[in-house]
Amino acid sequence: MKKIAIAFDTSNYTTSCAFFDGEGGENAGRLLDVKPGELGLRQSDALFSHVRRLPEIVDALPVSGDIVAVGASETPRETEGSYMPCFLAGVAQARALAHFLNVPYFGFSHQQGHIAAASWSAGHRELLDTPHLAWHLSGGTTELLLVRPQGVAVRCEILGGTRDVSAGQLIDRTGQLLGLQFPAGKALDKLSGEAVEKRSYLPKKNGCHFSLSGVEHKMKQMKEAGEKDAEIAYFALASVVRAVHQATEEAQKRYGGLPVLYSGGVASNSLLRAMTPEGIFAQPRYSTDNAMGTAILTWRAVNALG
Repeated sequence: MKKIAIAFDTSNYTTSCAFFDGEGGENAGRLLDVKPGELGLRQSDALFSHVRRLPEIVDALPVSGDIVAVGASETPRETEGSYMPCFLAGVAQARALAHFLNVPYFGFSHQQGHIAAASWSAGHRELLDTPHLAWHLSGGTTELLLVRPQGVAVRCEILGGTRDVSAGQLIDRTGQLLGLQFPAGKALDKLSGEAVEKRSYLPKKNGCHFSLSGVEHKMKQMKEAGEKDAEIAYFALASVVRAVHQATEEAQKRYGGLPVLYSGGVASNSLLRAMTPEGIFAQPRYSTDNAMGTAILTWRAVNALG
């Protein structure tokens, strides 16, 4: 029977569980329910939803193997003071399971899990053991990171990213403006493919940092002017891509052209992928919030124990 590591991730808006056996694995996850017209959940509501949803997610995971370790995403980042209550649901489940199975428990950050899932699913496992640049693009995070190995995981230093609205927030606000269901990423991506004029805007930047509030202001003007929804969708997405490219070029000048990994839910966007042929992208299912990266790190941790 194969030995496997199990992990949980209960981040904002996705309840996830996964296992990894050193070569491959499987994950199961589901978005939390958000009422039409709303742009998210309060942390207390998200935590309650995760607790209620976890049994369903665990039942959906086809686990086959001898569980040798259990892990969880404990915080948004590995930095001191990083905290979000919704992660407590996965941590509690993982710690209880580890105790009753008498196996070790390991905790990581959600961001570390994203880096691990992206590098593994992109076929670049070596990135977990070598310095590189990485984008964490999600609903609440738009950060350009300098990533260095740290034990079985990685240490992330923020080099740049947005100063105000995150890429995911801009996408969801655009979706709300166009009457799309939250989260709006997939629907907006599809809608942008119908654009004909394909205009975009280069956001203001300062080094590797930039602001996306100007993009939001301009897309609202487009809506008021009666522009087609597809053109607005393309405008929002393409403007984010241009900002990301500009910051990436600046960082590569500073750090000698390090490879660039793209992780997080926004990294599954087809326009970003098409406009960034040199980027290293996770498979779309592992770009979104999931526990696979944490399972990979948990596997590395238990094997490091010997």
